[in-house]
Amino acid sequence: MSNPSAAMLVIGDEILSGRTRDANMHFLAQEFTKHGIDLKEVRVVSDDKAAIIAAVNGLRAAYDVVVTSGGIGPTHDDITADCIAEAFGTGIDVQDEARARLQAHYDRQGTELNAARLRMARIPHGATLIDNPVSIAPGFSIENVHVMAGVPAVFQAMVASLLPNLTGGSPLLSQSLRIYRGEGDIAGPLADLAAQYADLSFGSYPFQKDGVYGANVVIRGADGAQVDHAMAALATLFPDT
Repeated sequence: MSNPSAAMLVIGDEILSGRTRDANMHFLAQEFTKHGIDLKEVRVVSDDKAAIIAAVNGLRAAYDVVVTSGGIGPTHDDITADCIAEAFGTGIDVQDEARARLQAHYDRQGTELNAARLRMARIPHGATLIDNPVSIAPGFSIENVHVMAGVPAVFQAMVASLLPNLTGGSPLLSQSLRIYRGEGDIAGPLADLAAQYADLSFGSYPFQKDGVYGANVVIRGADGAQVDHAMAALATLFPDT
């Protein structure tokens, strides 16, 4: 059986403007690879209601797992939770458990749980909470969509909370070979080798160093022995690398 498929939706004007560099996609890709979930697509959308709803509905229909990041904080432009509720055709309100977690957290800090902070307890009806041990305000899951914060430390903590609840497959294994030849020289033999190992993924990533052209060839697959055999065959094709 093939691994579950996944997509990520990154939400935020700050990403598209270049003000903030997204780090969450890189982290999620690594974690899903280890868990045997194949990340197939990543989209980035602005803080626009229609764009978020359209993206969520498109991705959740196409993939087994959808993870979103961004837009669940306390400010007026944090609209992700409302958009998710509308995408699923359900209501949204302050959830008792989410409120209790926030109340306890702010009581310990001696800080008021004001109206702005309480927005982070608004959860679509039917959703379950994703734990956030970093800053307490939870994410949530509804069907195959998992909604998380955009702050990297919080996102990573939420991913760690979520992963045990996701069905994984075979972890993707990889090996690489650095070949000091231009891609034009290796493309033909590499294509022939890839055809012999149809269950594996072959990637060629060119580089230039000190005036020398080359490529890092990466072979990926779930079958470790098959990856080993393919890598040995690749090394035989280019013995002078």
